[in-house]
Amino acid sequence: MKNEARLLNILCIVAALLFIGFAAMNAIFSPQLLTTDNLFVTFVCLLMALVFAVNPLLYLKSENMLPIPFKKRTERVEMAGGAPPLLDAKGRAVPPDVRSMVANMSQTQPKDAP
Repeated sequence: MKNEARLLNILCIVAALLFIGFAAMNAIFSPQLLTTDNLFVTFVCLLMALVFAVNPLLYLKSENMLPIPFKKRTERVEMAGGAPPLLDAKGRAVPPDVRSMVANMSQTQPKDAP
């Protein structure tokens, strides 16, 4: 299954590069670039390149091989003993000093026996 996906992604990348090449050739070799026909052909070529490039990009994203810029990374901080991390109201991990204070407050203290 991986080989088929790799082959299809390579074919999509080649098709996207070919459409970008067609758009570049249209821009370089046409005498008047800003006519309606030339703009339409360039737009269609670039749109088709985008259509073919989306599938490989989504595949790379799903495999975590494509870093997403400006994406906020969540920190996975584990407490001792494998307990889940303590999070604040916004979902961020709390600092270690706050975790220790919460751990001290949550401990049961023995009551004085009469």
